[in-house]
Amino acid sequence: MELKPGDVVMLKSGGHPITVVEVEDDKVECLWMGTDGDLFRETLPLVALESTELDPEDAEEEDDEDEEEEEDDEDEDEDDDGRKKKRKAA
Repeated sequence: MELKPGDVVMLKSGGHPITVVEVEDDKVECLWMGTDGDLFRETLPLVALESTELDPEDAEEEDDEDEEEEEDDEDEDEDDDGRKKKRKAA
């Protein structure tokens, strides 16, 4: 497998997408974002990684779901007693 800086890989065992920063012999320096938003930088053995393609449709589906949730939140108003009630979307 031939990697270059900017390629996106994953551990063969799974996990988050990882960005290749530098490749030297059988070592790959990588960056990735943890679930809490922490940035990690580590040198990993080439044998532990596999190439992956990020699917732009997956990102679009996530964006669509976020927009739907926002619209649902906007469809609720409070009545005079402070109770939530649905209103019709315009």
